[in-house]
Amino acid sequence: MRIGLLAVAALALVGFVVVAVVLPQMAGAKSKEAAEALISGAEPAKQQVAANAEKAGNLAGAGRGVKVAPQSNQHGGLKWIVEENGAIRGWNEENALEIALTPTLQAGKVSWNCKGYPVSAMPPACGGR
Repeated sequence: MRIGLLAVAALALVGFVVVAVVLPQMAGAKSKEAAEALISGAEPAKQQVAANAEKAGNLAGAGRGVKVAPQSNQHGGLKWIVEENGAIRGWNEENALEIALTPTLQAGKVSWNCKGYPVSAMPPACGGR
């Protein structure tokens, strides 16, 4: 009887460790990969906005007409919106990720600031740790 109870307790402990430790780590890795895909998927729009802004000499209207087609991959749906001022917003509902890429024009060149949520899923270049 005691051996049976010990076996059940051991199985319960193993199950708890899997649920409490292993699964969150796997989900964290998946979220990090999805965040990278979300950021890299915005690259064509960043290039278009930068070209428009550098040609015009300002960011006003640099995002007008710039579109990014939604994508679907192993991370689920990835979507982006480009605002008229060139700012790019992206999200991935399946992993609850959001990014904001904000352009700055200085000395005729565009640089980008990236912020994302949740911070724990973002790479360092986008505000992560």
